[in-house]
Amino acid sequence: MVADLLDRATAETYASWFRALADPSRVQIVEYLARQARPMPVGEIVAAVALAQSTVSQHLKVLADVRFVLIEAVGNARHYRINTTCIDCFPSAADVVMGRPAPTAPGGCA
Repeated sequence: MVADLLDRATAETYASWFRALADPSRVQIVEYLARQARPMPVGEIVAAVALAQSTVSQHLKVLADVRFVLIEAVGNARHYRINTTCIDCFPSAADVVMGRPAPTAPGGCA
């Protein structure tokens, strides 16, 4: 008997999340934004992670593409904040991939 597989669309979503977190700098950025719990300009994030502004901006783009990070316009600037909905969903994705039942539906993070 073949076990039911995770549907392809959900598997692709989860894979994109894991790829987004496959870089240690992006993990640090997510962790920093989650702890700060407020929208932040890129300059503050650059100072915290000690990387070049262009590098941080590229990492933020990757994180925004999977919606771990949300972008808010503040005048001419852009501020970045953690998307708590997606961060709440991520452990469930890891559970599902490891064969455990998900406590919540995965659709809330798209």
